[in-house]
Amino acid sequence: FNRGLSSPVHTLALQSDGKILVGIKGYMGTDWKQRCPIYRLNTDGSTDLTFLVSVEGFVNGIVVYTVVETLLVQADGKILVGGYYDEMEGEARLNIGRLNSDGTLDDTFNPGAGFRVYTLALQEDGKILVGGAFNTLGGETRARIGRLNPDGTIDDSFNPGADGSVRALAVQADDKILVGGSFTELGGETHYSIGRLNTDGTLDNTFP
Repeated sequence: FNRGLSSPVHTLALQSDGKILVGIKGYMGTDWKQRCPIYRLNTDGSTDLTFLVSVEGFVNGIVVYTVVETLLVQADGKILVGGYYDEMEGEARLNIGRLNSDGTLDDTFNPGAGFRVYTLALQEDGKILVGGAFNTLGGETRARIGRLNPDGTIDDSFNPGADGSVRALAVQADDKILVGGSFTELGGETHYSIGRLNTDGTLDNTFP
């Protein structure tokens, strides 16, 4: 296993068959559009040529760098993709999208996030936690953290908010949610860079 890539790798994820999903920082295409492929590697490190997903970014007529920040494989094999982009597989997708296990676009999932998505986590009930630098998610106001239902609609019951970017999320065995990032306030209270939420989004005050 000695596979090199010319662009920085930002995220990795494993599929149930052991294949490796790779998300990278984008590069400039010949048409002055930023492209950011998602690769899939076989278990020996060779490229799976049956799978190559195109993610692109072009904002307000100005080329900006595109990046896949996070990949997350669901129990059903579908692949959540978070980052900084506005198009996936030729279709509009704003910083968050979902692929079928074969790399085709999941047309049923298109919530959109107002700015970069840094991290994703799955709850046991299939709901999707989203962290980043956005102020909107699924068409609703959400300050850097929000939760989606499995179909991509916004979960209206969850809205803790953070005053700085959320870069890490983890769900504990008791369903409490660890949150890390560059914030000083979480859930309306002072918390520097790390905190914990109850499953309903309220702050866990037992966590210092």
